[in-house]
Amino acid sequence: MVLCFVPNLSQSQEKQNQPPNIVFCLADDWGWPHAGAYGDQAVKTPNFDRIAQEGILFNNVYVTSPSCTPSRNAFITGKYHWELGPGANLWSTLPTEHQSFIHLLASKGYTTGRTKAKTWGPGNLEEWISHHKSHPANQAYETFGDFLETTSKGASFFFWLGTSDPHRNYKKGSGKESGIDVSKVHLFEHYPKSDVVRNDVADYYFEVQRWDSLVGSVISQLEEQDLLENTIIIMTGDHGMPFPRCKGNLYDSGVRVPFAVRWGKEIKAKRRVDDFVSFADIAPTLLEIADVDIPKEMTGESFVNLLKSTKSGTIDAPNRTDIVFGRERHVPAQEKLNMGGYPSRGYKNDRFLYIRNYQKDWWPAGTGELGNTNLPNQWYADCDGGPTKDYIIENKDKDETHQKAYELCFAKRSEEELYDLKKDPDQVNNIAAKVEYADVLNQMRLKLQEKLTSLNDPRAKNPNFDGFDHYPYLGGGGGKKPTKSK
Repeated sequence: MVLCFVPNLSQSQEKQNQPPNIVFCLADDWGWPHAGAYGDQAVKTPNFDRIAQEGILFNNVYVTSPSCTPSRNAFITGKYHWELGPGANLWSTLPTEHQSFIHLLASKGYTTGRTKAKTWGPGNLEEWISHHKSHPANQAYETFGDFLETTSKGASFFFWLGTSDPHRNYKKGSGKESGIDVSKVHLFEHYPKSDVVRNDVADYYFEVQRWDSLVGSVISQLEEQDLLENTIIIMTGDHGMPFPRCKGNLYDSGVRVPFAVRWGKEIKAKRRVDDFVSFADIAPTLLEIADVDIPKEMTGESFVNLLKSTKSGTIDAPNRTDIVFGRERHVPAQEKLNMGGYPSRGYKNDRFLYIRNYQKDWWPAGTGELGNTNLPNQWYADCDGGPTKDYIIENKDKDETHQKAYELCFAKRSEEELYDLKKDPDQVNNIAAKVEYADVLNQMRLKLQEKLTSLNDPRAKNPNFDGFDHYPYLGGGGGKKPTKSK
């Protein structure tokens, strides 16, 4: 008789054979470069900085659209927002034919969950949930701790940590009161150097710091339960901050987001990666890591090779040296009866940014003409209300600096925009009409068309496509003009 001895696997060996846990931490309206790891001197983000230090800090991660619903739809589906019908717009839905990669993880044995705080949305998912029998991220929990209590020991899990921070509204003065040095806040060049603006940004930083603390509590719980080393932690935001020329815009201030990944000993730490990554790439990446087949219809591309590399800088030069993004309707803020948005597409490499505005006669931040809007109480409604918005508009005639700030944030734009990133990193000087850049402009124009064609954008065939403008808008008016008492 032959006796077979099967050794018991140690806890560490079991973890090595177990697919990694995944915690995806997504803030609401947290944009680049507002984290200590990127050199911001005023905001304190020790937990993001830790993830970056013990893992990888990505310098060039871009959402497909600088708007909550389409950005989150792209993450869930692994597709660019323009492939998602009404899902390309804010306050919309997600058509039932598109599936969630989180459901695919669940079908392969992952325990999945999310916070009750904002994950998908805003919009209406009733039809999608009825068809798929669950929310895109499955069951909601009050806290990450509650989720862990329901997770079987040894089972791999995926958890979506959501928050409403740092979305407006803010408690005025909260940043300064918390100890933030208002003089050191980061101001994009399109803002006047005003105390009003600085304090408004500081109030935004206060909520960024609160968000960072929430992520820190999750890291602590993972450590306490000996789960940290076999858990992938991704920490990022869904688009730029809710300020003029940021959220809803195709400049770095709108589409570029903080992004750091930690995965124990599976990735080499203390690296900074310059390769361009899209939000549409996250789903296929996590599916590959979890050894789940990537659906052919996903247009995003896995960046596991970047995670597994030991290098910094640009790693996958042939494939990740450029990026595309765009926007459709954020808020229907044009003059009535125009229910459209401000359709635009952008193409960027390490030297230039090119933007095509398909309706140059429309308002990029909505009309400021009270009483001539589609929805009640609208006022430049494609820009979130707040002290910075009010200050720039109310002081636009003060001097040349304030006038330029108003024009950059609220005035109509050229059909084409081109920015030399070496000379103009904040993208405020449009050089598209300069003769010396004619060849570059044409090259960027062709590259954008090539990318959009390969990624199933209906505007690649028809720049005047207006299908997105006819989908229902499920939100309110927004952008109300402040009263004198404010």
